[in-house]
Amino acid sequence: MEPTFNDYVALLYNRFEAFVQSSEEEVKLGAPKVYSDESLIVFFIWMQFKMIYQFKSQWNWLKQHEDDLAVMEWKTIPDRSTLSRRYKALSDVIQAFSAYLGQASTGLGEEMSTKHLNEDQSLFKAQGTVWHQSDRKVGRVPEGLRNLDQDATWKKSAYQGWVYGYGIHLTSTQAGFPVLMEVETATFSEKQAIERKEETILTRLQPQTLCGDDAYTKAMRIRNWAKRGVILVTPALRWRTGKYAKAYRHFLKTQTDIAQILKKRRTAIEPIFDLVAYLLGTKRKQKPIFRQGIRNVRTHLGLGVLSLQIAMIANSVWGLPFRNVSHIKGTFA
Repeated sequence: MEPTFNDYVALLYNRFEAFVQSSEEEVKLGAPKVYSDESLIVFFIWMQFKMIYQFKSQWNWLKQHEDDLAVMEWKTIPDRSTLSRRYKALSDVIQAFSAYLGQASTGLGEEMSTKHLNEDQSLFKAQGTVWHQSDRKVGRVPEGLRNLDQDATWKKSAYQGWVYGYGIHLTSTQAGFPVLMEVETATFSEKQAIERKEETILTRLQPQTLCGDDAYTKAMRIRNWAKRGVILVTPALRWRTGKYAKAYRHFLKTQTDIAQILKKRRTAIEPIFDLVAYLLGTKRKQKPIFRQGIRNVRTHLGLGVLSLQIAMIANSVWGLPFRNVSHIKGTFA
C-alpha cells in the first residue's frame, strides 16, 4: 500500500499543527489568517509539482479547479497579489517548520537519526540572464539586458563552474534527511552558514559528529566543538602545520569510524541536492530555478527541501525506499 495525495496532505497538516504547538515562543505566527500558512504551503507545493510557477497561472488554475479549494480549506480564491505577497512572507515559516521536522522526526527510524550529520552547499542558477561581475560591482545594467535577477551573486563550484544565483546550505543525516537549511545568495559562504547554524547544532541537535568538506575546516571551531562534545570532521587539506593540525589529521586516519564517515560524505549529502532539484522540476547542470529575488527564492528552494522531508517521512511510515521521491511527485502532479 502506498500513500495517496490525501495522505501526503494530511501528513503535512498534522506535522504543521504539532510544529505550531511546539513553537509559540520561537515563531510568531500572528493572528489567524484567511489563508493559513499551512494551506498555502500545501498549495505552493502542489503548484511546484505541477510546474505552475507564475502567480497569474496559479490564480487561473484555482478558478478552473474551484472544487479543489477544499484541499486547502479555502472558501474563496486568493487574489494574485495575495498569492505573491504571502509567498514572499512564507520563507521564515518554512525554514522553522523544516527545522522542526528535522528534530521531531528522529523517532521514525535510523534514517532520521541526528547522531551523525553532514553539511554542504549546492548552487542553483538564477532565473533569467546573468549579470557580469564587472557590471554588477558598479551597479551598471547594460542596455537591452532583460529578465535580470539583481539579488543573485556569483560563485564558483568545483562541479558546476561559475554560477550566478543562489545556494542551499544543508545539514542532513547520514541517510540524507534534511534537518537544517539556509538559503542565501551564492556568495554567502560555508563559514557564514555554519556560524549561523552553530548554536542549533550544538544545543538542540547535539550530534556526535558533523562532517563537511574542507571549506568547514577551522582550527578554533574544531577545538570549541570538541569541548562541547561534537566532533567536526573535515579533510583538513589546508590545515597541515602545527601540533593541533598534526594531532587532528592523525585522529582522522586512525579512528576507523571517523574515516568511514569522511569517506561516505559525498554519497550521504551531495545526491540530496539533486533530489531537491528534481522535486523543483529543474534538470540542467547548474539547476536553474523558477523565481527571482532573494525573498521569492528563499521560499522556492525552501519548499523544495520541505517537500523532500515530507516525502522521506512518508517513505519511512509506508515502508517505501527512503530516497524515492518520484511517488510524491507523481501523486501531486
